[in-house]
Amino acid sequence: MDISEVAQRSGVPASTLRFYEEKGLLASVGRRGLRRLFGPDVLDRLALIALGRSAGFSLDEIGSMFAADGQPQIDRRQLLQKAEDLDRTIRKLSAMRDGLRHAAACSAPSHMECPTFRRLLGIAASGAAGGNGRKSSPGKRLRVKPL
Repeated sequence: MDISEVAQRSGVPASTLRFYEEKGLLASVGRRGLRRLFGPDVLDRLALIALGRSAGFSLDEIGSMFAADGQPQIDRRQLLQKAEDLDRTIRKLSAMRDGLRHAAACSAPSHMECPTFRRLLGIAASGAAGGNGRKSSPGKRLRVKPL
């Protein structure tokens, strides 16, 4: 299948397909004129790449999930670690959502007078300044009291 057909069937732009080939994530099997040709497994491979990207894996991490023969060889420990990372992100985003909902309905005269909103600010500040790669502890979850 040529690159334009792969792009059409997968929804992945040809420029991205060429980039993935440069990164070693895809391999063309030849050319027809100036057009790259890909084997029949390219759509499955693109689906695995899309799944990895959706889960938050980098392209380098995704590349390491393929054996030299191009077959998937996925490290299960890596999957578990990513699942734990996603759990932490979900907890943080859930706390942020709950805090925003509370702030929207809070009866305090000013958001700055609301203890829950102040904790939300603290979480946001630690995330903005915390580009150091430290993982937040599950115990630091924002607790929103019912109104």
